[in-house]
Amino acid sequence: MRARYRIPLGITAAGTAGLLYAAGFEARSFRLRRVTVPVLPSGMRPLRVLQVSDIHMVGGQRKKQRWLRSLAGLRPDFVINTGDNLSDPEGVPEVLDALGPLMEFPGAYVFGSNDYYGPRLRNPARYLLEKVQGRHGLNGNPPVVDAVHNPWEDLRDGFDSAGWLNLTNTRGTLKIEGTSIELTGLDDPHIKRDRYPEVAGGPSTGADFSMGVVHAPYLRVLDAFAADGYPLILAGHTHGGQLCIPFYGALVTNCDLDTDRVKGLSTHTAEGRRSYLHVSAGCGTSRYTPVRFACPPEATLLTLVGR
Repeated sequence: MRARYRIPLGITAAGTAGLLYAAGFEARSFRLRRVTVPVLPSGMRPLRVLQVSDIHMVGGQRKKQRWLRSLAGLRPDFVINTGDNLSDPEGVPEVLDALGPLMEFPGAYVFGSNDYYGPRLRNPARYLLEKVQGRHGLNGNPPVVDAVHNPWEDLRDGFDSAGWLNLTNTRGTLKIEGTSIELTGLDDPHIKRDRYPEVAGGPSTGADFSMGVVHAPYLRVLDAFAADGYPLILAGHTHGGQLCIPFYGALVTNCDLDTDRVKGLSTHTAEGRRSYLHVSAGCGTSRYTPVRFACPPEATLLTLVGR
């Protein structure tokens, strides 16, 4: 009789241990990745760009807040926030406090769906189903009803008052020690708020360097940025797959991007033009699925150098 239950109990114990690790350790095991990207014009000095993404702040996440504040010690040339700062309607003050030291540096931001709307409890298996069906977010799915609206305006006002550029379907320019950095941004494609025709046309001739910024790396957006000649695109949204299989990788990206490019540096080609693409795995999770496995939370310091 005992042997009959030995295997099921072993599976249960292993599953419990894995869940405790994913929620209790890995989801709080914050780390910094460093990436070098050869995209700058010849002769231009290197630029250090800190990308933070998918913070998904919930009240009381003190360790995450301390870690985010500590990133200011890197002293980047500028900061790019690629959205999904919230996972709690009450989280705006804690986001602004955690990012306060970073807002002493030049920066820019785009929003993600979770900045606008509160998270909903959903079966994780739906992400696999949506991948098979080719439907993600509002792209092919019916509109969301009875959504909780987050106070994104307060978040916007806090970033704006610090001097960060709002890249919501618009362009902006940062001046870094006399160097002109043009940033072209889009609102979140995951909820169909992107309006690329409003920013189309490619890099401006007067900028020393130009790059694209978006929350969710949908192919239509990557195609547009690459075809327009942007040498670098920054995105987030995917959480790096969040629950990955060791030695295999991510199962889903929560958009139509392939899993081979779910996080880190890769390239994207459209109409014969190639761009570097960096997708941040982000440093948070939804409040309803506070776990990560084989995909620790992160921020990235990108050093841009000459081609």
